[in-house]
Amino acid sequence: MVKWPVFPVLMLGMLVPLLVASPAPAQESIFAPGWVLQPDASSLRFQSVKNLTKVESSGFAGFSGDIDEDGLATVRIFLDTVDTKIDLRNVRMRFLFFETFQFPEAVVTTQIDPAALSDLPQRKRKIIPLTFDMDLHGVSKTLEAEVAVTLMSDDLVAVSTTAPLSVAASDFNLDGGIKKLEDAAGVVIVPSATVSFDFVFSRRTDTSSTQTAAATADPAPAAQPVATKALEPEGNFDLAACKGRFEILSRTDNIYFRSGSSRLDNRSAPLLDSLVDIIARCPGLIIEVGGHTDSVGSASGNQRLSERRAAAVSQYLIAQNIERNRIKTVGYGETRPVASNTTAEGKRRNRRIEFVVID
Repeated sequence: MVKWPVFPVLMLGMLVPLLVASPAPAQESIFAPGWVLQPDASSLRFQSVKNLTKVESSGFAGFSGDIDEDGLATVRIFLDTVDTKIDLRNVRMRFLFFETFQFPEAVVTTQIDPAALSDLPQRKRKIIPLTFDMDLHGVSKTLEAEVAVTLMSDDLVAVSTTAPLSVAASDFNLDGGIKKLEDAAGVVIVPSATVSFDFVFSRRTDTSSTQTAAATADPAPAAQPVATKALEPEGNFDLAACKGRFEILSRTDNIYFRSGSSRLDNRSAPLLDSLVDIIARCPGLIIEVGGHTDSVGSASGNQRLSERRAAAVSQYLIAQNIERNRIKTVGYGETRPVASNTTAEGKRRNRRIEFVVID
C-alpha cells in the first residue's frame, strides 16, 4: 500500500506551523502580521518502495499556505501536481491512488503556541514537537511530528522535518488505491512511505505602523501563485499518452450504477468530466466504451445490462459535446472477466466500464 500522497501532506502540515511560529521583529505577536509559504523556495517529497527493494522518490509541485496573526497555520497540497518525473505514472497516482477528480487537495492545519518559539530570535534554530490535523482523501486525522525551525532572517523562516515521516495508506482509506496501482503497474508496493519537507515562510509586509502608511501603502504581497492542475504536456496528447490515459481510467472503479440498473449515479460525474477533457485532447481518435458484468444472473440478461450501461456512459460524454461519431458503444456481458466470479471482490472488479482507443 503505497502511500505517497499521505506523507507529503503530513510533512507540509508540520512545516507550516513551525514557520508560523518563526521569530518576528519586536512586535506584540510573534505571528503578526502573518506569514506566507514560498513554494518556489520550498519542497515536499516522499519515497515509496516497490518490489521490496526499488525506492522511488517523488514530490508535489503545487502547494500553498499561510499563518495568521493568531498562529493558525493552514497548508494546502494540490494533489493533481504529484510529480514522479514520469507522465503516465503521475496519471496513475492522480486517478488510481489520490482520486483527485473527487479529492483534489490535502489540507493541513495547526494552532501554534507563540511561547514555543519565543526564544527563536536568540537561538536561531529550534526543534519542537508539532501536533496537526490533516484532511486527505475524505479522512481527517490528528498527527504528530518533530520539526526544526530555523530563523534565516527577521522575515524568513525555514521549517523542515528532522527525520523522514512514515505514513500508512490505510490511515486515509488509500488501501484500495494501492491495490489499483499494483494491478496497473504489475508491482508489489510497500504499504507505507516516508515523507520529508523543507518549507520557507516569509513575513507579510506590515504597512500599518502609521496612519500615513496605512492610507498610502500598497497591499501586502500575496502568496506566489502555485500550480493547481496536473503536471502533464500542454495541448493535445500523442497516441501513446491517449492510450495510456484511457487504460488507466478503465481501472478507476469510479463509475457507479444502481444494482441491476443502467442509470448512472451522480457520483460518476467527477470522473466522467475528467474523461471528457482527455477525449477532447485526443482529437481524431475513436474511443470504445465497453460495458462488462459479473456472472450473476443469466448470460443474456448480463449482455443487455452491459450494453445499456455502456450506452449510458456514451450518452453522458456526448451530452458534454464529445462528437457522437467518436464514441463506439459495446456490451461484453460476462464474457471478459478480469477476476474470478467466485468471490465478492472478483465480481466487483468484473462489473466495470472500459475505454479503449480503436482508431
